[in-house]
Amino acid sequence: MSRSAWLAGTLAALAAGGAGYWAGHGSNPAPALLDRARTEFALWLPPAAAPPPAAPAPAPRGPVVYYQDPDGRPAYSLEPTRTPDGRAFRPVHASEDIHFETDDMEADGPADRPPDAPAGGEKKRILYYRNPMGLPDTSPVPKKDSMGMDYLPVYAGEDTDGSAVTISPGKIQRTGVRSETIERRVLSQPVRAPGTVEEDERRVSVIATRTDAFVETVESVTTGDHVHKGQPLLRLFSPEINAAAAQYLSAIGYEGARRRLENLAIPPEVIDEIERTRKVPAAITWTSPRDGVVVERNVSDGMRAQAGAVLFRIVDHSRVWVLADVPERDLAAVAEGQRAIVRARAFPDRAFTGTVTRIYPHLSTGTRTARLRIELPNPNGDLRPAMYADVEITTGSDAPVVAVPDDAVIDTGTRQVVILDKGEGRFEPREVKVGRRGDGYVEIREGLQAGAQVVTAANFLIDAESNLKAALQSMAAATPAPEAAR
Repeated sequence: MSRSAWLAGTLAALAAGGAGYWAGHGSNPAPALLDRARTEFALWLPPAAAPPPAAPAPAPRGPVVYYQDPDGRPAYSLEPTRTPDGRAFRPVHASEDIHFETDDMEADGPADRPPDAPAGGEKKRILYYRNPMGLPDTSPVPKKDSMGMDYLPVYAGEDTDGSAVTISPGKIQRTGVRSETIERRVLSQPVRAPGTVEEDERRVSVIATRTDAFVETVESVTTGDHVHKGQPLLRLFSPEINAAAAQYLSAIGYEGARRRLENLAIPPEVIDEIERTRKVPAAITWTSPRDGVVVERNVSDGMRAQAGAVLFRIVDHSRVWVLADVPERDLAAVAEGQRAIVRARAFPDRAFTGTVTRIYPHLSTGTRTARLRIELPNPNGDLRPAMYADVEITTGSDAPVVAVPDDAVIDTGTRQVVILDKGEGRFEPREVKVGRRGDGYVEIREGLQAGAQVVTAANFLIDAESNLKAALQSMAAATPAPEAAR
């Protein structure tokens, strides 16, 4: 048992015994005894240890950000002010303010760091001070903006590239920055245009006489019938043809006599038959000069056919044309020899493949379109003249080129820029020259190589920050230092 505990117990026992004794004799000296015991007991106790002094609150550091109501109410002011009862608002320094964007604080440094000392404590020369809100305003000396915020120092050697920017991971995540690797790919940008199916002008034949004649009989051939080369069409009698045939028989061997029959468009097989039989035929049988479809018949039995009148018109539909009208803006991408896919509106589920064989030299002034001619095989005759069709022309080449997504290119009107992602939050704008487009990508002819990373989302924000930084640095370079100004 400790000494102090023993003394406390003894004093308590004495006080209790004395109180009982004196209670029977009519007086009570217990209070006096207790007071004396306490005094004696205090002399025996060791001195009590003094409580540790309270740690002083850290002194506020940094510039004054704003002023708050002295009672802590949610009342703030950017300038010094007083309450209605005359008490001054409490200044809140940068070290006392609450920050929520911890990643930005880590990237930019603690708020209470002196503005003239960069991170790490090393001494660097301050080039200028920039506006804390990102406005294009600089100062050669420290100053505050209209809201009382200190201008931020820009140190020498922080970034040698005036256009490159560094963005903290938090900002990258919040702004949705996305990057993609540049690859070489084949670009295909189809040109689409409406068109119509037309006859091949080189596959049309007209049956007509070069002298007046009389039609004796017409074969059972009607419009729409398919005829073959050499198939009889009609028989006719012509006095002039008979006179030429008689002259040929009387002067066989003379080139001039045969030439006269040929000039009258007498079929060669008829001339050979006159020479073989040595007889002038009463009527001439006219045959089809090609395989094709009879699209026009203007002859009947017994009628008189005048010289030059069209008796039959026969067209070969085994190959047809499609005439398409391409907008003027797409004309530069089209060339003769390119492959074209035609879908007739009568057969929307079928694709006919042909080739662009002619680009007509004139534009339509009313529609500002150029006409193209596409040749298509039509062995079954499914494509008919005057059909409407939709044409898709494959442009470009099969050679892969360096290409980036369309969203990666920022077109200012005078130049094209992409944002390179150099990793670790570093980005650099790069001016490029673009080429053809297709499949959501654009060709890069100069400025980039395959394998690099380009920003495809939020690149406008990075470009704006880069332009602002370059503008601030150029303004600072043009502003004289304070010593030079003095």
